[in-house]
Amino acid sequence: MALNDSGPADQEGREPFLVRAVKIALVVALYWFVSITMVFLNNYLLDSKDLDAPLFVTFFQCMVSVCLCGVMNVLSIMYPSCVDFPSIKVDLKVSREIMPLSVVFISMITFNNLCLKNVGVAFYTVGRSLSTVFNVLLSYVILKQTTSMYAMLCCGVILGGFWLGVDQEGEAGSLSWSGVFFGVLASACVSLNAIYTKKVMPVVDGSIWKLSYYNNLNACALFLPLMIVFGEFGRLASFSQLLNMNFWGMMVVGGVFGFAIGYVTGLQIKYTSPLTHNVSGTAKACAQTVLAVMYYHTSKSGLWWTSNLMVLGGSSAYTWVKGLEMKKPSPPPRESSEDEEKLLKGDSGV
Repeated sequence: MALNDSGPADQEGREPFLVRAVKIALVVALYWFVSITMVFLNNYLLDSKDLDAPLFVTFFQCMVSVCLCGVMNVLSIMYPSCVDFPSIKVDLKVSREIMPLSVVFISMITFNNLCLKNVGVAFYTVGRSLSTVFNVLLSYVILKQTTSMYAMLCCGVILGGFWLGVDQEGEAGSLSWSGVFFGVLASACVSLNAIYTKKVMPVVDGSIWKLSYYNNLNACALFLPLMIVFGEFGRLASFSQLLNMNFWGMMVVGGVFGFAIGYVTGLQIKYTSPLTHNVSGTAKACAQTVLAVMYYHTSKSGLWWTSNLMVLGGSSAYTWVKGLEMKKPSPPPRESSEDEEKLLKGDSGV
């Protein structure tokens, strides 16, 4: 989804610096608001003592995303000058090709919500902090991409912060090993999701919104048998708030924010850069943790805060290091020696 507007690159020569700065600040603030609100909303929905059905909550949010994609598709046809959204339809061939990614996708959002359900918002940043580490590991295993020593040191800081955070949660008596386990799985799935997304993007003509539509559509179909296996339909039938409009209103709002996060993420990258987006995301996680501690009136030790600073500092440093590495010019190809040329041609020299 994208409203037809020109980004800062188009207006750089026409807009004053102050106007561009205000636009960027508003976009970043919007990203922070949507992202932080979505986390707190999901925590509220998943923390219900009456309804233990995390798969249903996730399924409903995916269904809302599919419906919103349909709405945006209709609006783009009715008002093409105002709304730019790719044409979407159900194509079983495309759906099958994207299915492996969809399996990773539903694993990611399910483990992510289970982590949030078990550890709460305050520890969520640390519990889900290993995505960068898995990025490095899986990039090497799957894509055979090596990582610099400085980036590895950043990963070491993140790992240290993660273990210190787990230790301090244990000291405080609030550690949930299941939450930590789901957080590690969610981190691994986030990395796998990024890798598989790159692989299947050509199937949807490079459109992130088509990919989101098919991913959520596949997820709705995959969640139904899982909900049957885990007995969530029975829990729904006995849920006391099943006919409560406030509950369904919160569910719809959660789904809308889940859909909106994709738009505001793209908007922030468009008005800043991928590097700035990562830095903003790290700062947002820090603010989110502070807000959670204040909102739930919890007291944390100095070492607990240190673990968060290690995770956030390591993540920021990794982003900075990778940004510097991307700016370095690629080394020119080295001229092959006579012996190397023979080997490349399969010439044994005899």
